[in-house]
Amino acid sequence: MDNIIFLIIAAVVGLVIGFIIAKVLERSRASEIIKSAKKTSQSIIREAKSEGEAIKKDKILQAKEKFIELKSEHEKVILSRDKKMAEAEKRTRDKESQISNELSKSKKLNTELEQKTKDYNHRNEYLEKKQSELTKLHKSQVQQLEVISGLSAEEAKEQLVESLKEQAKTDSMALIQGTIEEAKLTAQQEAKKVIINTIQRIGTEEAVENCVSVFNIESDDVKGRIIGREGRNIRAIEAATGVEIIVDDTPEAIILSCFDSVRREVARLSLHKLVTDGRIHPARIEEIVKKTRKQIDEEIIEVGKRTVIDLGIHGLHPELIKTVGRMKYRSSYGQNLLQHSREVAKLCGVMASELGLNPKLAKRAGLLHDIGKVPDTETEVPHAILGMQWAEKYGEKPDVCNAIGAHHDEIEMTALISPIVQVCDAISGARPGARRQVLDSYIQRLKDLEDIAFGFNGVKKAYAIQAGRELRVIVESEKVNDERAASLSFEISQKIQTDMTYPGQVKITVIRETRAVNIAK
Repeated sequence: MDNIIFLIIAAVVGLVIGFIIAKVLERSRASEIIKSAKKTSQSIIREAKSEGEAIKKDKILQAKEKFIELKSEHEKVILSRDKKMAEAEKRTRDKESQISNELSKSKKLNTELEQKTKDYNHRNEYLEKKQSELTKLHKSQVQQLEVISGLSAEEAKEQLVESLKEQAKTDSMALIQGTIEEAKLTAQQEAKKVIINTIQRIGTEEAVENCVSVFNIESDDVKGRIIGREGRNIRAIEAATGVEIIVDDTPEAIILSCFDSVRREVARLSLHKLVTDGRIHPARIEEIVKKTRKQIDEEIIEVGKRTVIDLGIHGLHPELIKTVGRMKYRSSYGQNLLQHSREVAKLCGVMASELGLNPKLAKRAGLLHDIGKVPDTETEVPHAILGMQWAEKYGEKPDVCNAIGAHHDEIEMTALISPIVQVCDAISGARPGARRQVLDSYIQRLKDLEDIAFGFNGVKKAYAIQAGRELRVIVESEKVNDERAASLSFEISQKIQTDMTYPGQVKITVIRETRAVNIAK
């Protein structure tokens, strides 16, 4: 039992000693860990201090740089403000100097004005004194004259007015007479000038229509097919179109004869379609002629529309547009009626502008003046009256209707544009080359102009241009010098004046050309 207790005590003591030893060992190990932790913390603190110093230095450096940057910007702002202030001070000084100059000038002007005012007042007082003296002197002279003449001032004035009135009447009558004579001469000259300017400003084209058209064919074999068996095809064409078909020995050609240009054109186009198609027989002929006539009617309307658009005419009735288109297939004395009417319209527009009238209205009347020449049915009414009636029917203005009806003096002219249309119609009809009866004489006149130029020594070439209004003469540079060229132009003009009769003026231009030619080899 004692042994057991001794063992238990020994075990307990052993445990206690072991626990104590363990605690001692644990404490020593903990102190070592604490020492190691202290060392680690001190190294961390040292590293943190060094990093803090570095960061501190960087931040100080950045702050210095930012400070320098802000300082430079601030200095720039201050310099800019100083510059603006200096400029403002300079402007202020300039304005002050300018104001001082203006003040000095103003003072000087005020001084001069005061001096002039004093002079004016002095002169005014002097003039008033003189005026009073003159009035007194005039009254005394009038009284003396009344005593000498035995007439009062009023009676003398009446006699003087009567005598001046008679003299003024005589002078005014002479002046009026002279003015009337001068106006007549000036009116003729101005009228000629307007007409010549109008003619020269209008470009013209010649278009001479015949009563005969030629239809060309590829070979004479086609003639037999057009004639047909026993002439049935040609008779069908003539019956359908109203045109005489002449098939003779003329190679590769068939003659279409008719006074009506529309019929001739229908026949020509129909023949072209029949020959191209190859089927030529009476039924086909009637069908083609019908289609061609419809095509021509559409073309007539299109020509009328294009014409009024080209001339700038608006609001024309469709029937009048169609009538204008039909003018393309009518001629008057060999002159195409549409071309003549377009020419008259342009002439009227220019002449109305020259005279200060309405050019659009004049142009409208010029285009429509000959619409009475294209009636649907034959009539004995003059074409001017018929055209006027149509214009009235389709709502044209009274001035236009009067110009149409009066352009051949069938009725009295009541509108200002009426004489313009009459004159322009005559100008277009009388233009050289416009109508057949004057074509030959026109060509002969151009030849005579050129022959006169060739009659002078040194002339190499001569050309009559611009409808005979200009003669260009090219001379040989070896035979004619510059002085001789000038005198030659004068001599040719004198020769034309004495030997020829011509309308308007003829400009003579002498051209002398010198050429130097070499060859590089």
